[in-house]
Order: sequence, then C-alpha cells, then structure tokens
Amino acid sequence: MTTPLSLFDKVWNAHAVRELPDGQTQLFIGLHLIHEVTSPQAFAMLHEMDLRVRFPGQTFATVDHIIPTDSQVRPLADELAEEMMVALEKNCRSHGIEFFDPASGHQGVVHVIGPELGLTQPGMTVACGDSHTSTHGAFGAIAFGIGTSQVRDVLATQCLAMAKPKLRRIEVDRVLGGGVYAKDVILHIIRKLGVKGGVGHAYEYAGATIEAMSMEERLTVCNMSIEGGARVGYINPDETAVEYLRGREFAPKDEAFERAADWWRSIASDEGAHYDDVVKIDAADISPTVTWGINPGQALGVVEPLPHMTQVPDADRPGFAEAMEFMGFRSGEPVAGTKIDVAFIGSCTNGRISDLREAAKVARKGHVAPGVRTYVVPGSQAVARQAEEEGLDEIFRAAGFDWREPGCSMCLAMNPDKLIGREMCASSSNRNFKGRQGSPTGRTLLMSPAMVAAAAIKGAVADVREVL
Repeated sequence: MTTPLSLFDKVWNAHAVRELPDGQTQLFIGLHLIHEVTSPQAFAMLHEMDLRVRFPGQTFATVDHIIPTDSQVRPLADELAEEMMVALEKNCRSHGIEFFDPASGHQGVVHVIGPELGLTQPGMTVACGDSHTSTHGAFGAIAFGIGTSQVRDVLATQCLAMAKPKLRRIEVDRVLGGGVYAKDVILHIIRKLGVKGGVGHAYEYAGATIEAMSMEERLTVCNMSIEGGARVGYINPDETAVEYLRGREFAPKDEAFERAADWWRSIASDEGAHYDDVVKIDAADISPTVTWGINPGQALGVVEPLPHMTQVPDADRPGFAEAMEFMGFRSGEPVAGTKIDVAFIGSCTNGRISDLREAAKVARKGHVAPGVRTYVVPGSQAVARQAEEEGLDEIFRAAGFDWREPGCSMCLAMNPDKLIGREMCASSSNRNFKGRQGSPTGRTLLMSPAMVAAAAIKGAVADVREVL
C-alpha cells in the first residue's frame, strides 16, 4: 500500500535532483520568470563567470516594476528605468530568452502574464526574483520568490538549493457573503495567523470556499501567502484549473493537453496525506476587510472599531503602538469613514479582469469624490484589451477614474506613480509597509478592488455592501 502524499510532497519529490550534504535539496526549476529589477545583477555575475544560461527555453522575461503607466513611449522619461529596460533587452537577446516587452502585446506584471499565457501549469516548480511568486501556486505549483544571487544560480544551472518547509493545510468552508472577495479571505487568514505565522511553512489552501473560487480569485489568495510568512502557497488542481489553461498559448495542445490534464488531476493531495498543522476557518466569519496598520496582519472588518492596546498580545504591542502613531488612528474609532487622498486598483494581487469588473460595478454607482487621485492599472496588456472590449475603461473614465497602461504602478512605486507626503491610499495591492508606495510618510490601507472603488466614490473608507 502506497503512503498518501500531499501535492507538495509529489511535486518536490519529482523535482529533487539530490539531497545535499547540508540537508538541503537540489531542486530543479521548471519555470523561471525574470523582470528588469532583479535580473541585471544576476546576468552581470553570469558574465563575470563566463557562463551561459543553461536552459533559456525555461526562462521568460517581462518588464513591470519600473515601467510608467501614463506613457510607455521609448526612451522612457526616467533615465534609470530606460537603462534597466535596455539591460533586460540586451540580456534576453544575448541568451535567447523570450522577452514580453510592450511591443509584444503580452507585457504586464510578471505574476499576471505567467498564468494568462499558460506558462504556469500544475506540478511545476516556479521561481522568480520577486517575493509574490507564490501567486503561481494557485495552479498546484510550488512557486517561490528568490534573491538576485539565486536568479543567477537558476540562470546558470536551472537548479536551487532549498530546505524543505513544513506543510500547513488551511481549510476555508461555507459560502462567502455579498461584498466579500478573495482579497478579504487572504487578509482574514493573515490577520488570524499573523505575518510570521507561516515562517518555515508551505500553505495548502483547501475547503469548499477555496474550491468554489475562480482561478483569478485563487491567484489572489496564493499571491499574499508571503505576507503571512509562508514561502509557498498552493491550491490543488481541479477542473477549474484545467479549463482555465485549455487553449492558452503555452499550454499543451490537443491530445497532449488531455494527457497533461490527467496528470495534473493526479497530483492533487491524497486523502490521508500528512500535514504538520491544519487550520479551519469559517467563511461566514469573513467580512469586507481593511488593513489599518503597517503590516498586512493589522487588519479588521470594515465595520469593526480599531483595537485597544489591551486586546493586543504582549509581543505585538510595540508594533501596535508604532502603527497607531504612524497611521494617526485612535483605538475604538471605526476605520470606516477614514478620509482618503488616493485610490489604487491594480497590482499582481488584484489587477486581473475579474478585479476590474467588480470595481467597475461599484464605479457605476457614482463619481470619484473631489480631491481623490485615482489609478486603475490593468495587470497586463491582455487584461487592458479585454477590459476595453467590455467597455470597463469607459465606465471608469465616466466615473472620474484615471485609466492607465499596464505595470506594477503604485504597488511599490518604482515608477512615477507615488504617494506624496502623508497621503492616505486605499489600495488593492499587497503591502502596507512604511514607504512602500513611494513616500516615507505615506499611508496605505489594503482592501479589495471593489472596496477601493467604493472609497474613491465616497472619499473615505466605506463598506462596499452599502454602495452595492
């Protein structure tokens, strides 16, 4: 009788080249994604060692972090951004790597284009020099972010040395309420388990709530696994994943697709598989969620009052005090009604077509409040085309939103889209750290795209259920 295995064990074992003397595993990487920020130094190290890219057909590039979203005409206005773009173009050309630049029609945020092109597939190991690579785990892949020296290692060898993490299963069951989205689910999980709760773990998301999600919703959940401290977050592949991939440009075709689909289904975790920990969450307990502090675990339901120091564990009290002072909040007050200056809809967390559709439903209900600056940034050129075909861009424009070109934009502000001074931003991105959005004193409130649209219309944090 065979031992029941989790998907994580199956994929890890399939890609393990050997066990190293220090106990780590030499792991083969099936898909390597690169962009303009973490690759130039890696290529430079490769050149210094007179090495070539070992398997150029397994690496794909795009530009997303530094590219402006108002105009992408070359040369880019920012000299450093143009320099990084040129370096990526040169390196890809030199090593035979496919580059999805703006002229390709496929440019976009790396964690958006990988799935939409069918590059990301179940059973893969996926690496990228970007912390939110866990996104790709939504297909049943082991996907993780890596540092620049590791980007070099994958380019040179297609392998990495890694310690195998523990495995936690997070089961979310029952039906989500109206106005509650995948973003609220993952914010609730991080709030419950903490930003360090997943350290040393991979997360397997399961349960009826997760199984009912679309692929794009699953991508949102897996995207923020890293914010909970986990190295990896994944969902077992099922018919939703299979049908999403059918017909995608880089997915197998015809009979090869059916054979692949059979294998994808087979790698789902076996009944009775071992987990180091199991957490159960009731979807009925999840409401539209907003962060109030300076890490994604400092969150609450939009109708809840801000916590008091006495409600916070002793170890978290210094961070609580720092967050309250930085954000300018007071215990007992509601987060709803907090005035905002900027509204940002986009990012690798929430820049997909379904995110824009939900935000557009809210945008139809009113007009952007006076004094609120807005950015609606599609996650890719493909998302932008589809949104424009559906008329979503016109809905946003009519409501006073600024429709932009694809890119990372204000998620991390390595481009002209930045907060100014103490501005307060309602953001559909993934991090609310100090300085994350371009100003050392700027403040970020994370929420779903629909909630961002509601805040833009009201001029303040609002319960999207009331707007809808």
